[in-house]
Amino acid sequence: MSEMEERSYFHWADWFVFALMLLISAAAGIWHFRKAQKSNTEVYLLGGKGMSLYPVSASLVASFISGVTILGTPAEIYNFGTQYWITIISILLSGIGVALVYLPVFFTLKLNSAYEYLELRFNSSVRILISLIFVVDVVLYQSIVIYVPALALNQVSGINVHLIGTIVCLTCVFYTVLGGLRAVVWTDALQVAVMVTAVITVTILGTIYIGGPSAVWQKAQDAKRIQFFNFDVSPYTRHTVWTVLFGSWLYSMGYISVNQTMVQRYTSLKDLKTSKLSIAIFTIGVMAFISLCCWCGLVLLAWWSPPKCDPRASGLIIADDQLLPAYVMEIAGKYHGVPGLFISGVFGAALSTLSVGLNSTSVVLLEDFVKGYFKLKPTDRCARIFVKSIIIILGLLALALLFLIEKLGGVLSVTSSLAAIAAGTSFGVFTLGMLFPWTNSKGAFVGAIAGFVISGWASLGANAAIGSGIVMPKKLPVDYSYCPGNISESFLDQFKYVDEEDVFPFYRLSYHWFAGLGTIVVIVVGIIVTLITGPLDPSTVDRSLLSPVIHRWLPRPGYYDESGNWRRPSSQFSDFINHRHNPNSEVTKF
Repeated sequence: MSEMEERSYFHWADWFVFALMLLISAAAGIWHFRKAQKSNTEVYLLGGKGMSLYPVSASLVASFISGVTILGTPAEIYNFGTQYWITIISILLSGIGVALVYLPVFFTLKLNSAYEYLELRFNSSVRILISLIFVVDVVLYQSIVIYVPALALNQVSGINVHLIGTIVCLTCVFYTVLGGLRAVVWTDALQVAVMVTAVITVTILGTIYIGGPSAVWQKAQDAKRIQFFNFDVSPYTRHTVWTVLFGSWLYSMGYISVNQTMVQRYTSLKDLKTSKLSIAIFTIGVMAFISLCCWCGLVLLAWWSPPKCDPRASGLIIADDQLLPAYVMEIAGKYHGVPGLFISGVFGAALSTLSVGLNSTSVVLLEDFVKGYFKLKPTDRCARIFVKSIIIILGLLALALLFLIEKLGGVLSVTSSLAAIAAGTSFGVFTLGMLFPWTNSKGAFVGAIAGFVISGWASLGANAAIGSGIVMPKKLPVDYSYCPGNISESFLDQFKYVDEEDVFPFYRLSYHWFAGLGTIVVIVVGIIVTLITGPLDPSTVDRSLLSPVIHRWLPRPGYYDESGNWRRPSSQFSDFINHRHNPNSEVTKF
């Protein structure tokens, strides 16, 4: 029997479940279309700053978790062991840090674009630079987001990856254009529910079939995958306590705290208390879901333990990211509708991440470039036409880049390392602004350039080195003694240890460190340049632009009036806040 004949494919019930998910997602856009038509552009894009807690919390989860998480995390555990699992601790620390340090600033300012903060704190050049980095990052990331579910559905249906990617893209663009942020948020809430249900279902089925949690754990121990206390200090080791805990923490902070896709949602709630509660729900939800995906990785390992053959060795699949879809068809193929639910979950995760990116990027292009950089004041009708056109263009561009993404390796490490370039740089600049009150605009700008160049050099160089074979991830071995026939060289090559001593050190770094590298470079270079060019007097900086965690150490606030006289207001910088919204006032902002 040929390989294609041995594969299980979708039943009509699976196609029905999958089609139902797409139809409901599209219906959300139609449902919110009438309300979106009656609202102005700001409400259309930002939801009116009074949205409900639970759909926003679900949307935050959807922003952070994508199909990359669903397919990439189990494959990561399968190949490299459970050390990655402690990333949930970094998520917890990130949630606490965001709620205490960064969220209060954004909520106080109530900005449409998070990057407007950078002009208020530094200048327009810093704002445009970071906004541009965000846009480039989103365009690259969205193409990966499309590729992941396309790869999964290809495994269970045999349909061409590019055709599937087109369906995903068109569906997402449709409801995002029609319904605006409200359609995106409510669709996210639905898709998160489908995503969680799908992963729980296939994981429980496998756990029961294998013999329960203890049997799964024992097989993982036999395969030497249970690793939680690797304290290797080498930054080149893929997963250690230090690389996962601290590297992942810096990446998570960079994404959760200052990324427009996240800020736009947690500031759409009615007050700071509700916003902090949404961060708490988000943090717990992400920790639970990542743990579920990690356990799913152990289930995959147990499922293909001897006497079964690794599906890559047998030729059933060709990429690590197809491990989970192949398992789903084997374990649940006879339960018609379950594979469809799983693929719907992967697609739902992809649709939610894609729609969030499209919506947020259109906000950034309108607020930071059209209004901020070019100083244009489009009418509400022109603004709406602009953002809808941008959503369509970005969707098509992401689809075009799909042809490049399929040439890359495992999606989790590739996505994380590429996203880390923008996350680390942005996080570094915002941290300079909120926690280092003496930093000036020259320091922030030069620091951002340095952080972006160095982290980009390291990240892109590392991926190129892996692609060329001079650096190879150290996958843990699998038992393929039960595999029939000849094992392909490409499979055996995955477990070879190549000599990397002559490879440039940046290219050997664990992908967890790329965000941290960018953040550290931005802060160090920013402070050095600031000291060289003349630091600011912290008392001249608007306290609303600084994190409340440092307020107690700040000198009494003051500012210069138009005559150059030093003044100390009795109010809590109300003059500064008024000046920000009324440039003709007497206050000179620094």
